[in-house]
Amino acid sequence: MSKLLGFAGNDDFCPGGSIYTNPKEPSLFLSLGNHADAFFNPRKRSRISGTFVFSEEGFEQKKPVSIDVLPDECLFEIFKRLPGGEERSACACVSKRWLTLLSNIHRDEFCSNTTNLSLNPQDEVTGNKDQEVESCGYLSRSLEGKKATDVRLAAIAVGTASRGGLGKLTIRGSNSGRGVTNLGLRAISHGCPSLRVLSLWNMSSIGDEGLCEIANRCHMLEKFDLSQCPAISDKGLVAIAKKCPNLTDLSLESCSNIGNEGLQAIGQCCPNLKSISIKNCPLVGDQGIASLLSSVSYVLTKVKLQALTITDVSLAVIGHYGKAITDLVLTSIPNVTERGFWVMGNGHGLQKLKSFTVTSCQGVTDTGLEAVGKGCPNLKQFCLRKCLFISDSGLVSFCKAAGSLESLHLEECHRITQYGFFGALSTGAKLKALAFVYCLGLKDLNLGLPEVSPCQSLRSLSIRNCPGFGNAGLALLGRLCPQLQHVDFSGLEGITDAGFLPLLENCEAGLVKVNLSGCVNVTDKVVSSMAKLHGWTLEMVNLEGCKMISDAGLVAIAGNCPLLSDLEVSRCAISDFGIASLACADQLNLQILAMSGCPLVSDKSLPALVKMGQTLLGLNLQHCKAISSSTVDRLVEQLWRCDILS
Repeated sequence: MSKLLGFAGNDDFCPGGSIYTNPKEPSLFLSLGNHADAFFNPRKRSRISGTFVFSEEGFEQKKPVSIDVLPDECLFEIFKRLPGGEERSACACVSKRWLTLLSNIHRDEFCSNTTNLSLNPQDEVTGNKDQEVESCGYLSRSLEGKKATDVRLAAIAVGTASRGGLGKLTIRGSNSGRGVTNLGLRAISHGCPSLRVLSLWNMSSIGDEGLCEIANRCHMLEKFDLSQCPAISDKGLVAIAKKCPNLTDLSLESCSNIGNEGLQAIGQCCPNLKSISIKNCPLVGDQGIASLLSSVSYVLTKVKLQALTITDVSLAVIGHYGKAITDLVLTSIPNVTERGFWVMGNGHGLQKLKSFTVTSCQGVTDTGLEAVGKGCPNLKQFCLRKCLFISDSGLVSFCKAAGSLESLHLEECHRITQYGFFGALSTGAKLKALAFVYCLGLKDLNLGLPEVSPCQSLRSLSIRNCPGFGNAGLALLGRLCPQLQHVDFSGLEGITDAGFLPLLENCEAGLVKVNLSGCVNVTDKVVSSMAKLHGWTLEMVNLEGCKMISDAGLVAIAGNCPLLSDLEVSRCAISDFGIASLACADQLNLQILAMSGCPLVSDKSLPALVKMGQTLLGLNLQHCKAISSSTVDRLVEQLWRCDILS
């Protein structure tokens, strides 16, 4: 064959040798028989799904190309050039890796010179205006419990960056397995430089590093709330102070590693601080409080100190440097003595103080209280809780000294008797609200009281859970306080109709809100008299637990109280007839009706309740055993705008 065709073998035809270095390769293209000189029709080529690459060793299948093979640096540069927020959010949904990379890009690092595809110049201007308005927004996000993770914070940072960034962030609690760490705060700092309000509660895995990230990039921070974050120390707070000069509100609670150094930095670097609250921080002492208050004495208006180891020195500093303080709260300060309150009152610095609350401070005595009254000429609201050493004389002296006092609240001050109570009434020329809660010394006395002048300014009177207060004191109140509008006598089991009726008859201004819950000896006679004498002014009546109130009282209310909107008759002796009387009243427009635990109210009240449903917004039917579940279901169906408890 070679001689016939004129060539001498394979080498003459192909001088360089066979084109196939691998003898198996020809079979990939042609299927030849066992003899090289025999010709066969080619067989059908097998289907190959993959891509093949020609090489010396054969055809190799190529792996699918993916952008994930790019290193983070390349992806970082690509993401920086994304044109808008929608594209960035879409990329963030691809994987956690992409989300992490996008969240680590600061908002200023995104390339702003992207090509504008708008054909109309007006569209470009409009777009810029919209972006400016959006950037002035005040977006708010809150994460609690299991939802508080770094991944969610990264998603929030990327998703809100294109809409002006996050303005308020609250994180309460932490996921035990994947809780918020410093990486989450880092993502927020990169994507939300306009953050103004940050609240961190129960964050054991967040330390100074995360707080420094916030400080380095969120310079617009104004309000900072830190609670139960043991890993954060003075270092983190100092960073916030130095980098966030616009801080106006600071709250620290149960932060065991924050002490005087952090407070000193806040005082020196935050000239706009207006409110400070410190609770249960054992390292905070007199040095930190003194440095803080002396530095911001002309702007700080609200101070709250609770469960601290400070002494009389801090109170002396407050009394001298608190020139702008309007609200002061002192709670559970065991190391403060009578001297501290006396010096604070005589410091003459609390001229603008309007509200003062003292709780569980055993250093408060009659002498210190009188000094505070004299040193605070503009004090309008005073609240005293669990201070056992205040007596009648101290209370009366304080009321005489505090000439601008309008509201007085005493709770668990057991040395105060009726002498102090009526003495405060007679000396408080501007007193508008008076409240005594659980004061065991306040009881009817058989001894005659001295002459007491009427208190024409009093509008609100609350005597709650003082078991010794009875008819004698109540009748005297009626003569001394003719302008009462709000009365709360809840829990006074000793008062009866004989004591309450004189009060009703002497109130000239007209009662608006009356709370008699727990007054088990009050009967329908009081309710009828109250409805007739004050029906045109009554708006809220609470008769919960008054077991002697029956349908007669509801009939009187239905016919005389057109302005009544809130009625509480739970655990009273009312029945279906009383509910029907309320429904038949043409002028009555109740919005809230509570009749929990009324066994005489049954399914027969369904038509009446449906009729009242035209105005009702809230209905309490709990523990009404005579009302079936089917009736409740019908009420829920027909009273669609009313919240029903059953």
